[in-house]
Amino acid sequence: MRKLKIIEHISLDGVIQHSSDDGDFPYSDWTAPYRTPAGRDAVMAAHGESFDLLLGRRTYDIWSGFWPKAPSSPMADRLNAATKYVATHRPESLGWGPFEGLGPDIVESVRRIKAQGDRNLILSGSSTLTSMLLEHGLADEVVLIVSPVLLGTGKRFFAEGTPACAFELISTHATPSGVILNTYKAAGPLKTASLT
Repeated sequence: MRKLKIIEHISLDGVIQHSSDDGDFPYSDWTAPYRTPAGRDAVMAAHGESFDLLLGRRTYDIWSGFWPKAPSSPMADRLNAATKYVATHRPESLGWGPFEGLGPDIVESVRRIKAQGDRNLILSGSSTLTSMLLEHGLADEVVLIVSPVLLGTGKRFFAEGTPACAFELISTHATPSGVILNTYKAAGPLKTASLT
């Protein structure tokens, strides 16, 4: 059984958007000033030696325009070698492979993929899939790579209406630039308590 990890670069106010599809997002590549070799190594360790990718179509299109042309590096090589499982209505137009379209029932497709093999399945970007995965209990871990910035605008990690749930912190790692990697595992329904 595969472990499904959501790995996101995130601002202090919950923004995960890094580029603008329509020109309205003013802070493209806001993580760049905080990148360090220590941070790169921690992010690579969070991914693991080998993994496959779960991507929404928009993220797939952005990444497919960059990673196949990127110079060889451990991360570029791992991303290019990964099977990309893509939520798309147009699987015939996918070109960055290996790839597989998820089909019309994304939840059942992810369940099937998780049951096959043992390579981690990584979701990055693809904000529209995050809430769906959590709602159906499909995410095993969430890794938040928190940069010390407030952006005030952009796509958020969770959409409004994401079901309440709890997580347990299993590790935290600070980098020299102030980026903190927090890894959480799913811990079931949210528990509340009365203040009285």
